[in-house]
Amino acid sequence: MLTPEWPVPAAVRSACSTRDDGGVSVSPSYASLNLGDHVGDDPRAVAENRTRFGHQLQAQPVFLKQVHGWGVERLTKATRDGTEADACWTTEQGIACTMMVADCLPVLLADRQGRVVGAAHCGWRGLAGQQGTGALEKLWAGMGPEMDGEADYALAWLGPCIGPDAFEVGPEVRAVFTARDPAAAACFRPAGAPGKFFADLQALARRRLQALGIHAIHGNDGGRDWCTVSNPSRFFSHRRDRVSGRFAASVWLG
Repeated sequence: MLTPEWPVPAAVRSACSTRDDGGVSVSPSYASLNLGDHVGDDPRAVAENRTRFGHQLQAQPVFLKQVHGWGVERLTKATRDGTEADACWTTEQGIACTMMVADCLPVLLADRQGRVVGAAHCGWRGLAGQQGTGALEKLWAGMGPEMDGEADYALAWLGPCIGPDAFEVGPEVRAVFTARDPAAAACFRPAGAPGKFFADLQALARRRLQALGIHAIHGNDGGRDWCTVSNPSRFFSHRRDRVSGRFAASVWLG
C-alpha cells in the first residue's frame, strides 16, 4: 500500500493500493489484489479483495462504475457500489472516495481545513471532457463550494499512471487538448511511429488543476517509478497486459 505524501490535515486520510497487497486473485492477469469487478476475474475473489482493502483503509470505499466520462457523484452512506461516475466527493466521515485504475490517472483532492475530500478518474477522455470541461472541472464545481470556492484551500495528489515514455496517442488526442490550451503542446512529444505522440498524462492534469487555481499539487511527477507500464510487480496496466486487474486510490475523512 502506498501512503500519499501531501500536507493534508489530520482529518484527511489517503491510500493507494498496489497489486501485491495481499489479495486472493490468482490469475497472472489479476494477481493478487485486483479490485475491478468488470475485468473477468472471479467475482468471489474480487469481493474478498475489496473487503480486505476496506479493512486496510478502516473506511468504507465506494467502488463506482467508471465510464471514462466526467460525471460526478456526492457520496453518502447510502451510495451504492456501481453508481456511474468518474469523480466523487464527500463531507461525511468514513466514506472513501475511490478511483480504480490500470493506466489512467487517479487524482485526489482535499481541503486544507479537512471539510471535504474528492477523487477523479482521469484517462485522456475524462480529463479532456467537452469544450474544456472534464472530470477535474466537474469535481471542483461540486466540492469547491464546500471550500468557499477558494482554490487556495485545495490540495491535490496525483497517483500512478501510464508514464510519458509509454503513453502513445494519435494526433487527435493532442488536438483535443491544444484546441483549448495551445501551451498543452508541451505535454506531447513525437513518438517513433509517424504522426504519433507520447503524452504526459500527469502534466496535462497539472495544467487543468492549475487553470482552476489549484497549485498545491503533489505525487506523480512523471518519473519512471510512477509509471504503471514500467512497474509490473507493483501496478496493473491495461496497455501493457491487455487483460488486467485494477488498483485503487482513495481519500476519506477520518
